[in-house]
Amino acid sequence: MQNIIYKRALIVCLLMSVHFFYAQTSAIPERKTQIGFGQIDFLSIKMPEGEQNMDYTGLHYNLKLNDWSYAGIGLYGAVGGIRGGFFTLGVNAGIQQKITNKLFIDAGFHFGGGGGKSAKDGGGAFILPHLNLGYDFKYFSATAGYSYVDFFDGGEIKSNQFNVAVQIPLSFEAASFKERENSFSVEDLKTTSWNALSNRISLLMHLNNAHVTKGSYEGNTIRLAGFELNSYITDDIFFFVRADGAYHGIKAGYMDVFLGGGYHLSMNKNRTNILAKFGVGAGGGGGVDTKGGFLIYPDISLEQKLFDNVYVSINKGFMMSPDSHFTSSTFGLGLKYYVDRDGILSDKQEFSKGKFKGFEAIIKQDLYLDAARDGGFNQNMHQISLQLNFFLNKYLYAAGQTSFANFGDAGAYAEGIVGLGVQTNEFFGNTTSVFAQVLGGAAGGGGISTGQGLIVKPSMGINHKITDKLHIRGGLGYVKARGGNLSSTYLNLGLSYRFSFLSVK
Repeated sequence: MQNIIYKRALIVCLLMSVHFFYAQTSAIPERKTQIGFGQIDFLSIKMPEGEQNMDYTGLHYNLKLNDWSYAGIGLYGAVGGIRGGFFTLGVNAGIQQKITNKLFIDAGFHFGGGGGKSAKDGGGAFILPHLNLGYDFKYFSATAGYSYVDFFDGGEIKSNQFNVAVQIPLSFEAASFKERENSFSVEDLKTTSWNALSNRISLLMHLNNAHVTKGSYEGNTIRLAGFELNSYITDDIFFFVRADGAYHGIKAGYMDVFLGGGYHLSMNKNRTNILAKFGVGAGGGGGVDTKGGFLIYPDISLEQKLFDNVYVSINKGFMMSPDSHFTSSTFGLGLKYYVDRDGILSDKQEFSKGKFKGFEAIIKQDLYLDAARDGGFNQNMHQISLQLNFFLNKYLYAAGQTSFANFGDAGAYAEGIVGLGVQTNEFFGNTTSVFAQVLGGAAGGGGISTGQGLIVKPSMGINHKITDKLHIRGGLGYVKARGGNLSSTYLNLGLSYRFSFLSVK
């Protein structure tokens, strides 16, 4: 009798344990909105020694920290003057204070690094504060006012100027990063706040060949590696951001960044897509003379589904300055991944399940020890870096990183690299994790000895929790250039912002 009682008690305990485990793992995460906005701004910088002004345009993304403050990242590029290929990367912080229901003051500060060949940019470090008056037009805001730029690490570029900007609300839905890889049926999600319209994005990693038909390196083919992010406004219309860096074919240092829009045509039961795109942006460096740097980029792409949301893509296009001073014919090949996120409703398709995917954005400062220079000497070099990690599963992530020198007399040096990494679960009371990654791609400029531009960067490091979203991140690694003398140990320290988003299919 006693044995029977023990057996029954054991069965009850097991059932309660299973129920407890199921309850703990099946809770659907809360849908939280992170308010943010994108910004495009323009200023004309007075250059030293009587040089023609450099027209400078920026592309930013900022998160609203509360009702009156924001912080984020920004990338600038030259689009006028004689400094085509002049690029910088930096961090933004600012406040927005309402005067009336529509009028507001926008005061902010930007710190970053970068430059261009032969420009008086010193080590590349610069500040760019602004004080603007803005008006809210409901669907977008416009601001204008005063700004000041100073390349203070040995540079001679210092200028006061008028600036204008357009800000567009770009918020997103998110859950805690720890929810990554948790799956739920659409039926379960229908009774939650995730019962909303989905938004589609796609990420393309590609290799692109630009055959120069007029201008610098005429007859040569510039081999480029980069990425393209598409965000869909409707089922057929999207806008995109695209960035490439040269890794072979010319002297290292060429880079371009484009912003544009396109039309998406699906056929063959959504297994085949044709995309027509048109972008404008900035490009130059590596001896490619694009004058002021302004480029246009029409392109058509053909995509074929491989499996799930993964497509192979081929593209044919043209990249040129508006006056045809520089023209090239482009042909590329890449892999694209589509994500329907933030909701379970769609006008064109039905979803059956949703899974939370992890995402991490990292801003950090790198130190290259004794970085080899083209002049045959070594000197420490610092750079500011932005890395984006998309988690393929709970531990493995795909990474993209861009970096720009800001101290160490290498202002024109930049990197654009991609790769894979792994990250552990958190330990020490869910506060600490470790990672290891291998990245590679294009780099050059600033007198750093990278040959034609191909580098490899393995590294490892540690993350420590500050809040649920913010972590301190430190790393140690090694960078090696193929065809150049760069072969250095490097250290970095930065902040990571992490969350998970709902992906449905």
